[in-house]
Amino acid sequence: MAAGLLAGAALWSTARHPETATAAWLAAALLIQLRLVANMLDGMVAIGGGTASRLGELYNELPDRVSDAAVLVGLGYAGGGEATLGYLAALGAIATAYVRAVGQAAGAGAAFGGPMAKQHRMQVVTLCAVYCAVAGPFVGAGVGLPSIALGVIGAGTVLTVLLRLRRIAQTLGRR
Repeated sequence: MAAGLLAGAALWSTARHPETATAAWLAAALLIQLRLVANMLDGMVAIGGGTASRLGELYNELPDRVSDAAVLVGLGYAGGGEATLGYLAALGAIATAYVRAVGQAAGAGAAFGGPMAKQHRMQVVTLCAVYCAVAGPFVGAGVGLPSIALGVIGAGTVLTVLLRLRRIAQTLGRR
């Protein structure tokens, strides 16, 4: 979670401190990947070590939601970003997790798929950050790449939620 919060702060700082924006973009990209690796490893260690539990699932999910929101809102406030799109993307990320959790609680199993699951959202932000570090956050006609990335993430999360709902409904309907 600390890596996610720091990534969000680094993204935010790109607009507030343009003199260090290149380093902040790269730091954000690195921190996002660190967050994903740490998230993957903690689950693998818990499962491999036989210590996975329902309480562990709780402590895994809450930091994920905070990290997602920090990164996406941070990108909204980044150079070339639009804060509203950051908040909408964060809500979309929370919605994908919520639908998965409700489906799992209803007995349909965990639906992790979708065109814009966590790893896909974070990949879009990482690629955006690396590009912005090299070329700057603005593309033709002054359009901000972070805003475009957030639009893609927002649209992708809507599609992900709908596909997960369909899968969950089909699974529950067969029972």
